[in-house]
Amino acid sequence: MSNILKPYNERMMEVLLFIQRNLDRELPPEELAEAACFSVIHFHRIFKGMIGESLKEHIRRLRLEKAAYKLCYENDSIINISLDAQYESPETFSRAFKKMFKLPPSDYRLKSREVAAPPVNSGIHYFPDISAGKLRINDSPLTLKVEICEREETSVAFVRHIGSYFEVDKAWNKLCGWAGPKGLLSNQTEFLGLCYDSPSVTPACKIRYDACMSIPGNILPEGEIGIQTVPGGKYAVGTHYGPYDGLEEACKELYGKWLPASKYQLRNDTPYFEKYINAPEDTSPEELITEIYLGIF
Repeated sequence: MSNILKPYNERMMEVLLFIQRNLDRELPPEELAEAACFSVIHFHRIFKGMIGESLKEHIRRLRLEKAAYKLCYENDSIINISLDAQYESPETFSRAFKKMFKLPPSDYRLKSREVAAPPVNSGIHYFPDISAGKLRINDSPLTLKVEICEREETSVAFVRHIGSYFEVDKAWNKLCGWAGPKGLLSNQTEFLGLCYDSPSVTPACKIRYDACMSIPGNILPEGEIGIQTVPGGKYAVGTHYGPYDGLEEACKELYGKWLPASKYQLRNDTPYFEKYINAPEDTSPEELITEIYLGIF
C-alpha cells in the first residue's frame, strides 16, 4: 500500500520508529516528511499536533535518552557517546545532558540506576529494542469545532511580512492604509492570513506571513502591495474563539487530532491560512473569532 493511502497514525508510527532506529545519523525533515507523504511545512505541524513536541525537540530529547542508556549499560567513552548523539563537542553535549537529567554525564554514569528520564507530553521515550507496541500517539479528545466547506478561488491583495507572527500588524497597517483610500474595504471583504512557516521550527526572524484582503479582479500590484490567488476547493475549517495567542494550540488540534481521525488527506500545495471574522481594533481579545483553513481532498 502506498504511504499516502495509509491512515495518519500508521504513517506517523513508521516515522517515529524510523527516528528511534536512526538517532546516530542526520535526520533531515525533508526525508521524514517524504517518507510520510507530507509537504515539509504540513509535516512539522502534523508532527507537533500528534506528538505534542516539535520534530527538533523530539529528536534532540531521544538522542539524550539514548546517550543516558549508553552511559548506564555500555562502557563507551563520553566523547564517543556525545558524537553519536550528534553533538559537535563533549562540552555542548554535557550542558544539554545536565539540563535534561540534572547531572553531568560522568556523575550520571555513577548514579544512573537512580535517575529516570523526565516525563514528556508525548509519552514517547527511547528504547534500544523499539517497536510500535512501545509507542503511543496523543489520543486526547478534540475540543476544536471543525466543519468542511467548499471555497471559490479568491483574488487577494497582500503585503508580505517577515518576522514574528505577533508583529504582523505592521503588514496589516500597510495593506489597509493602501486599500482604504481606494474604497476597497467593505462588509464583504475577507481578511486572510497565509501562514507559511511553523514557529516551532522556523526562527521568528524568518517566518513568512501574507496579510491578505479579497479584491475585485481588476486590481493591479502597486509597490509593496502584491496580488495573488488563494486556491478554491475543499477545506477543513476549525473555529477558534479568543485571543490570537491561542491559535497555535488550535492549529495543533486541527493538524494533530482532527486530521488523523478524519477520512481526508491534505493538499500539499495549499498553504494553511486564517480568516479573521472580527478585528482586535474594535473587539476584546476574548471575543475574537478566527477560522483556520486546511486544504483537503
